[in-house]
Amino acid sequence: MLKLVGLFFIALTLGVSPMSSYAAKKDACAGSSNKIRASHNKSSAKKSSGYKLIKYKSSAKASHRKVNMHVRSQKSDMVYMPSYDESSPLQLASSKVLVINQLTGKTVYGKNASQATPIASLTKLMTAMVLLDAHLAMDDVLFIADEDVDYLKGTHSRLTVGTQLTRGEFLQLALMSSENRAAASLARNYPGGSAAFILAMNNKAQSLGMTSTRFYDATGLDSNNVSTAEDLAKMVNAAYRYAQIRQITTTESQEVRLYGHNNPLHFVNTNALVSSSAWMIGLSKTGFTNEAGRCLVMQAEISGQPMIIVLLDSVSKQSRISDANKVRKWIEYQDVESLGEKISG
Repeated sequence: MLKLVGLFFIALTLGVSPMSSYAAKKDACAGSSNKIRASHNKSSAKKSSGYKLIKYKSSAKASHRKVNMHVRSQKSDMVYMPSYDESSPLQLASSKVLVINQLTGKTVYGKNASQATPIASLTKLMTAMVLLDAHLAMDDVLFIADEDVDYLKGTHSRLTVGTQLTRGEFLQLALMSSENRAAASLARNYPGGSAAFILAMNNKAQSLGMTSTRFYDATGLDSNNVSTAEDLAKMVNAAYRYAQIRQITTTESQEVRLYGHNNPLHFVNTNALVSSSAWMIGLSKTGFTNEAGRCLVMQAEISGQPMIIVLLDSVSKQSRISDANKVRKWIEYQDVESLGEKISG
């Protein structure tokens, strides 16, 4: 009973703002979803951000992306196609799940949605919102400092100490490719520094009603960054209101030319589904640490309905993607009018 009450509460919370957000997107950004879809299906399409990113070069025109990239794309489609009977009950590898109709606020599917858990790089959606709320100049040139290096878990980065990029480019890499050093630099260059940035993250979470969420860093490497599927649905819904976040998180790949380097670096989206013709994704973010497992949050249109999907603590990249595909196929099979009654798990 308490679990159903909790799910009903988040449904009420999302029931109003998602509707206005989705409607605003339909009116103010007419045709934007079609452009995003086109860019997934036509290699010549070039995406542009909401701000000036002077060092960006469309990866779609990169001459080095030849047969090997095509083969990898075909292999990904084969690996991630789920063998699933849509009429069967959902059996998902993710241990915490929440699927909500963003337009109506109805919970479509829930599983351990109120259990707090580390959220890894899903944190970066909050990082992006706090940064954009500050209205800082996106063309300002920042750099990677030693303080931005991950000495906690020793994760790899191609952004070496001293790398200079614009604030907008660091935001792109933090969201699309989940670059930890980029996120750390954004927080460090916030007015008041990283401490002020983390305080702003927690204040933003509280303002969104994310009562079970705490942030201790801007990257998600700190396992003390915790939330619930219920809270993360609120975060995704709020992040969807930012055109820059929608555009960046659904970009398939990008080339970035580093200052002082002749050859650009090629970065890809950590969510392979953004390039799948089977999906209409409006927002996406992945996350992984040993403590958090494989995580994925998305806003996507399924059967003509805007859905928020939260998948936490899955066992592998493949199972995370498989869960998302199962959710999509299951929703497509259901009667859309009755989706709000399909609470289970």
